[in-house]
Amino acid sequence: MALKTEQKQEQINSLPQDLFNKLRDDILQNKIKAGEKLTEQRICQEYKVSRTPVREAFQKLELDGLIEIIPNRGAFVLGLTRQDIEDMYELRAAYESIAVKWAIDRMTAEEFEEMQEAFELMEFYTMKKDPVKMLAINTKFHQIIYNGTRNRMLQHTLTSYQVYTKNTKYSSEYISEYMQEVLDEHRKIFLAFQARDKEAASAAAVQHMHNGKHRAGFGTD
Repeated sequence: MALKTEQKQEQINSLPQDLFNKLRDDILQNKIKAGEKLTEQRICQEYKVSRTPVREAFQKLELDGLIEIIPNRGAFVLGLTRQDIEDMYELRAAYESIAVKWAIDRMTAEEFEEMQEAFELMEFYTMKKDPVKMLAINTKFHQIIYNGTRNRMLQHTLTSYQVYTKNTKYSSEYISEYMQEVLDEHRKIFLAFQARDKEAASAAAVQHMHNGKHRAGFGTD
């Protein structure tokens, strides 16, 4: 009985975060468009939740700059402008450069093995031409690096940027076109880790971000 109660409480506690994730992704993927008004009643009906998680999700969305809550008027979607996305790529590149250097110094042998396994799976799914699984492992590869930095703030920042850039560019069609190219970029990062070459890892990570920015159709440099 106690276990069931605990599980139910966990589900209740996760509702605002789950709803925030869904609303964030729908805004980033333009399913909910900039300028739209979000009402608690509408979100309750469409996402089948109560008002409490909606209010908490709205607060998180406002903190992330995706909506604006205007007193006596309601919540309005801001979304991300093209400049916002371009800036995000540049910021992510700078943070990725720091992350790989710290991770090379701080990762455990077990984490390095996990990274190697992730890269080998990326090779496998590229060969199999499976973009969905390739993308999932791509995400994991970067998360291993973020965790390896041993810095919670950097982990949180890069995870957020990863989610935002992924939702503004990736699709199975997108990754299918560039699978080999993306794999080659990750190979350079992995080999730099293997050699414990922080400068090479930094250069490879920054180039990977800049290439991703151009593949997604942003920037001209």
